[in-house]
Amino acid sequence: MSIAAPSSRWKIIVAFGLVYVFWGSTYLGIGIAVEQIPPGVMCASRFLIAGTVMLAYCALTGRRVRFSARQLAHLAAVGILLLMGGNLTLSYAERIVPTGLAALLIAVTPLWFLVLDSLLLGDHHISRRGKIGLAIGIAGVVVLIWPDLKPGLGHSDALGHRELWWSLALQMGSFSWALGSVLSKKWQTAAVDPFSGTAWQVIFAGIANLIFALLVERHSSLTWSFRGVAAILYLVVCGSWIGYTAYIWLLQHVPTSKVSTYAYVNPVVAVFLGWLVLHERIDRYILLGSAIIVASVVLVTSAKVSTRIAAEELPAVEAAGD
Repeated sequence: MSIAAPSSRWKIIVAFGLVYVFWGSTYLGIGIAVEQIPPGVMCASRFLIAGTVMLAYCALTGRRVRFSARQLAHLAAVGILLLMGGNLTLSYAERIVPTGLAALLIAVTPLWFLVLDSLLLGDHHISRRGKIGLAIGIAGVVVLIWPDLKPGLGHSDALGHRELWWSLALQMGSFSWALGSVLSKKWQTAAVDPFSGTAWQVIFAGIANLIFALLVERHSSLTWSFRGVAAILYLVVCGSWIGYTAYIWLLQHVPTSKVSTYAYVNPVVAVFLGWLVLHERIDRYILLGSAIIVASVVLVTSAKVSTRIAAEELPAVEAAGD
């Protein structure tokens, strides 16, 4: 089937909208949460609450929640790569690296997607039009935060050693996120319900972050302020329950190179929320960068993706692949 049913297309559009908007807002939520709560504690609290409630809901609604040891190991690996390697790194970085710069560094994730998708799956090949769209997206994000990059050219507020190291760490976090996403697609099986599987991923990530917090952050100062707790609850509901579930669902229905376009839209959402909530600046660079990024998303999401299938395999359904 080369053309998805209208209902499937609408589900894909809604899922993209949820990931674009809610994950864009998590930059603000994470920044507020780690003001007084150590990142490991914040991530552990967020993911253990979200995963436990999600798994309980799946069990109560009759979804399968018991899987084999091999399946659980796969879910644990994906959850830790995504929500510890990717999210914990971002949480630490947001204590030091400016939000706009962090968004730019994370925006390289689609490039990791293209490389890993080809190496590990070897079946999705985005067209030239899609690759051009990815390149334009990178250029758009550069324009978006160009004023934040200019001080690095010898001014007094240039990035110091800590900012430099955490900027490099964000690159590894992006790689970890892309690897977990591609492995999630590679290991997906019909026997694993996507929603209960997502719940297990979140729980495993919460456990891993809790272990990290107990080992590394045990002497860190911790203040459970209303502002911090509210931010964590927002991240649980909008970031984990809604955004992450929509993301995992998209990975199973849309090529990863298209799913990865969230990395271009999220910085735009983050910048505008910063302007609205924190009264941060909005200028011609932001307006121009936003326009370029939207254009890149249109190119990437409308590009054709060719699928290489072995002769003995049945044709696969690629929603929105054409």
